Amino acid sequence: MLRNILLGFIVVLALYYVFFINSISQPFVMVFKLLPMLLILLLAIMTKAENIIPYKTLIIIALIFCAFGDYTIQWFIIGLACFLVGHLFYIRAFLSTKENTAPLWITICLSIYGLSMMIWIGGSLIKEDNMILAIAVFAYMIVILIMGWTSFKTGSKFAIVGAILFIISDSILAINKFMFPVEYSHQLIMLTYYSAQILIALSIPKYSAIRSKVIQ
Repeated sequence: MLRNILLGFIVVLALYYVFFINSISQPFVMVFKLLPMLLILLLAIMTKAENIIPYKTLIIIALIFCAFGDYTIQWFIIGLACFLVGHLFYIRAFLSTKENTAPLWITICLSIYGLSMMIWIGGSLIKEDNMILAIAVFAYMIVILIMGWTSFKTGSKFAIVGAILFIISDSILAINKFMFPVEYSHQLIMLTYYSAQILIALSIPKYSAIRSKVIQ
């Protein structure tokens, strides 16, 4: 019951920040941005997870780094580094499940998508002689695509959909920042981002149920 109330509170706060950011006083914008993430972290901590302590712990650590990324993204490279570390912990968490193998078509689709984005965005940065940023973006794209690929190993729809939404969110952010302005970019980026984090946090009890069946 308490978890459901907390989840509802997270959704309300996230939607308020996503759609009513212009009504928030500038000194409090970052507070309202971080509040949903802090509550998602609390949701993950409160979640009972028998037999999957490593998975839960890794997800919590990933959420912490992502929260740091939310704050430090104003210094882009620092924020990117925080999110990259967060994704590494998501990857480790997903790999710890060993429930399924990622389908071949998923591997192919993610590879084609990643290569296309690298050529498009990375190529543009290289043309602008911004090699350091191009390398950072390349590294981040590779890591987040691996995160998406490993999510299929969990057997959890929450983790899989969450990972895909994370890729979508970061793709919109990259296009908006480096290529051209995306209409309603704030709403699209943050809505998919919060949804991704909520779903990944919700994969903790979902995966627990899967593990319990296997062990029995």
